[in-house]
Amino acid sequence: MVSPPPGAAAAAARARLRVGPAPRPLMGSQGRWGPPGNGRPGEGEGGEARKLQEGRVARGKRRKGKGKGKAGAGQGGRGSGAEGQPEPQKTTEAAGLGAEAGARAGPGAGREGGGSVEEGARRIARGAEGSAGAGKEAKGRDDGKKEAWRVRTGRREDARPGRAQGRRGQAWGRIAGTGVAMAAAAEEEAATREPAGRPAAGPALWRLPEELLLLICSYLDMQALGRLAQVCRWLRRFTSCDLLWRRIARASLNSGFTRLGTDLMPSVPVKERVKVSQNWKLGHCREGILLKWRCSQMPWMQLEGDSLYISQANFILAYQFRPDGASLNRRPLGVFAGHDEDVCHFVLANSHIISAGGDGKIGIHKIHSTFTVKYSAHEQEVNCVDCKGGIIVSGSRDRTAKVWPLASGRLGQCLHTIQTEDRVWSIAISPLLSSFVTGTACCGHFSPLRIWDLNRLLCGHKFSYLWDKCPGVRLPGHLEGRGWREQAGAQRAGGCDHRGVLAPGRGPAGPGTPGTSPLSCFLSDFSPQTQSGQLMTHLGSDFPPGAGVLDVMYESPFTLLSCGYDTYVRYWDLRTSVRKCVMEWEEPHDSTLYCLQTDGNHLLATGSSYYGVVRLWDRRQRACLHAFPLTSTPLSSPVYCLRFTTKHLYAALSYNLHVLDFQNP
Repeated sequence: MVSPPPGAAAAAARARLRVGPAPRPLMGSQGRWGPPGNGRPGEGEGGEARKLQEGRVARGKRRKGKGKGKAGAGQGGRGSGAEGQPEPQKTTEAAGLGAEAGARAGPGAGREGGGSVEEGARRIARGAEGSAGAGKEAKGRDDGKKEAWRVRTGRREDARPGRAQGRRGQAWGRIAGTGVAMAAAAEEEAATREPAGRPAAGPALWRLPEELLLLICSYLDMQALGRLAQVCRWLRRFTSCDLLWRRIARASLNSGFTRLGTDLMPSVPVKERVKVSQNWKLGHCREGILLKWRCSQMPWMQLEGDSLYISQANFILAYQFRPDGASLNRRPLGVFAGHDEDVCHFVLANSHIISAGGDGKIGIHKIHSTFTVKYSAHEQEVNCVDCKGGIIVSGSRDRTAKVWPLASGRLGQCLHTIQTEDRVWSIAISPLLSSFVTGTACCGHFSPLRIWDLNRLLCGHKFSYLWDKCPGVRLPGHLEGRGWREQAGAQRAGGCDHRGVLAPGRGPAGPGTPGTSPLSCFLSDFSPQTQSGQLMTHLGSDFPPGAGVLDVMYESPFTLLSCGYDTYVRYWDLRTSVRKCVMEWEEPHDSTLYCLQTDGNHLLATGSSYYGVVRLWDRRQRACLHAFPLTSTPLSSPVYCLRFTTKHLYAALSYNLHVLDFQNP
């Protein structure tokens, strides 16, 4: 077979170039543009095609930036075969590599590459794909950032074509925008829900048993515990333990703990109560008005659970608090009536409302029913009333104090009458039911505070209770005909034999003596000499004339508080002295103190007679802690009643019922 002459192949190649449109020139192993098969530069129409291609490359370089094209030009166009392939980390810079390499490749470089035409074509294709991918990636990133900005600002432009193209180009743009934000929010929410475990790494102190950690942290103050809670989740949970905050709460104001350490609100976390207690200490609160009246009133109020009971004229209205505790449902839960004149005072006891009216009557209402009883108690208005343990005591302007039973079968039967020789403004029963105290107008030659023995006054009432259980007992001569026998079929109690008579050998002896029946003790106590009542003691000896006591309350069986016209709040301890108070606080503006209220520990609140001034006192200090004037000069009014919880304080004035919100100041 005869081979064609050397020039024939070149002529045939030139003839193919003349027919039809000029094909895209290929790149050899050295990246130089020229005809396939030889290393010399093209001539004729091939040269024109080469110029057109170089112009396209130059325009592409200007659009994409000259810096990317020059970064790896030397490494993409030298060598042969695998040596001419671009590095993996430089694929994003493949745009313009072939042009740079072709511009520097010399003639005959294709022969050194060994099959450089096909490999050069593949490299061109890879470079074009890399440049296109880089362009789509950059465009998708920009669109993803714009999408995240639109989601954050609440703008959505679904009709924008660029955003749709970016979504088709690269999905990771959306992940970098909204997806990352949503993932971070979900992770944070999951972290708050999952229980915080003890950290595996850290100081050796955290690996101690929890009992030892509690003992160590119990010496920290409130500020140190707060800083420790910011270290990690586990320490935040650990430092929220009630045991760590109990000591701090007992030293705080109005935190729900009594002086003896009794927790009055076990359902509320102690740490939350300590936070609110700081607002009481600093005086941070928000004032509001719960109720208004058109005419002047002298209201009295009581709190029970989520209900508020307040007197208006001759009615007592019950309202329910809303969940925030700083507002009321406008529609009352109930209305209790029965007095002909204004209600002066009332208390809540055993699901009953016991009210004292200006008409000299006492009213008894069952809270959850329509049962109401009203009976005449005094000749003049009843200023005060108290009820504990089924016993009612009342004080009146007619200079008497009376004792009444709360039993349904004996309502209205006066158990005893005490001649106080002065108008009674306030009264309170001891928590042990052993005595009660009266506060009078101090118009005589005796102290306005006197304590009366309730045990001896009620010995007949107690005997009646036991006699109902021992119907066969023969009464002493001075008790015959007094109507003690009321329930003939009651069962026998201790102190009675099978014949129903007082057992011999169990005569009157001291209470608690072995072999002594309770009945014999009460029989020995109930004698004609004790029926007139017995005064236990006077409190104080230096009261000036007219220093009447307007409010008095027992804080414990041996301690009580009083206030009144002499502008002093006095704290009495019966175990220490009855002649002098333990501590006293003076109203700075010499105003009469109408009412007082205490949390049973350190906080004391008083209501003054002018401008509706409510004062807060820390009982460990002499000076007033904070003062809140609730009315202006034209509407000056006394504070007739005060009540508070750990979050709110309520003050009843002539025209309004005010609230001080310490939870949300």
